[in-house]
Amino acid sequence: MNDELFNELVASVEEGGAILRGEQTASRTFEFQPVNVTRIRERLSLSQPRFAALLGISTATLRNWEQGRRTPEGPARVLLSVVDKYPEVLRDLNLGGG
Repeated sequence: MNDELFNELVASVEEGGAILRGEQTASRTFEFQPVNVTRIRERLSLSQPRFAALLGISTATLRNWEQGRRTPEGPARVLLSVVDKYPEVLRDLNLGGG
């Protein structure tokens, strides 16, 4: 690692510490709106097992999301947001079943 890169890394760590201590505000933040998984699934008229299969997750995971014990993270949250806005995405998959 060259000196310039190392110095940038140290500066970033120091900045992070200052933000955590409340001495500085973050230069940018990201806020994500919660995804209402139950509403999306019901709007698609899909059972929990069918919706879980289409998303590539277990039914238990879907139930945890719907009951608020867990929340979708990362790619799952993005996929649910897309399905919420464009429900035909899942319908167009036409993976059989019902």
